[in-house]
Amino acid sequence: MSQTTSAAFAKADAEGRAALVGYLPAGYPDVDGGIEALRAMVAAGCDVIEIGLPYSDPVMDGPTIQAAAQQALEGGVRIRDVLRTVEAVAATGTPTLVMTYWNPVEAYGVDRFAQHLLDAGGAGLITPDLTPDYAPEWIAAADERGLDKVFLVAPSSTDERIAMTTAACRGFVYATAVMGVTGARTSTSDLAGPLVARTKATTDLPVGVGLGVSNGAQAAEVAGYADGVIVGSAFVRALADHPGDRAAGLRALTALTEDLATGVAAGTPRGGAVRA
Repeated sequence: MSQTTSAAFAKADAEGRAALVGYLPAGYPDVDGGIEALRAMVAAGCDVIEIGLPYSDPVMDGPTIQAAAQQALEGGVRIRDVLRTVEAVAATGTPTLVMTYWNPVEAYGVDRFAQHLLDAGGAGLITPDLTPDYAPEWIAAADERGLDKVFLVAPSSTDERIAMTTAACRGFVYATAVMGVTGARTSTSDLAGPLVARTKATTDLPVGVGLGVSNGAQAAEVAGYADGVIVGSAFVRALADHPGDRAAGLRALTALTEDLATGVAAGTPRGGAVRA
């Protein structure tokens, strides 16, 4: 049985560190290989897992994640494979969320998707292109089942918009601190700290930051002001750099996770259950 996402953040905070949140798309490099990779990330230090639902029009993803999702789609991945991946990872006891564009959920059936996600042991959804004011069906389905509702805030969000968004969240709030598409970057964004502060002024929920972190030093920097450090493209790249050599890919993934986990532990805690 998975612990809840909020419990994972609370456990990390009690240990004086931020949580490490790791992302891979389901079905990459294939379904079984993706499950093996995600389990390796858990074993090496990820506190929370995000599983991407590959989609044909990933307008908010950078080229690394787009290419991985396209490979998964070409390999025939379907929602049932995403749910099987959730079930396998959630069985480790690690909170496991699905990150998805809204169209596939709507096509599948919102209530049906919510129930099947719950049945698989999933913790909830991260919905990058769905805002709370357009999400009544998802909010109702999630509330009925106690699933996490993770909506996004951005540097361009007004204070009023941030407050509306955090009020609708459960689990944590996702602060996307880079304007534009996702992707690993060589430096962290100076927009992230102020966005976290503005978000924390509206909620007691943990705030996770995604801004292209690719190594432990960057993770430590973000962990100084955020409750969670969210990493996606760097994990995908670790696998992509070793095509056809699954063992080498898993070794690279494990080494990266350990480096990031060391980084989030090195970030400066900012006091108790609420970090500033």
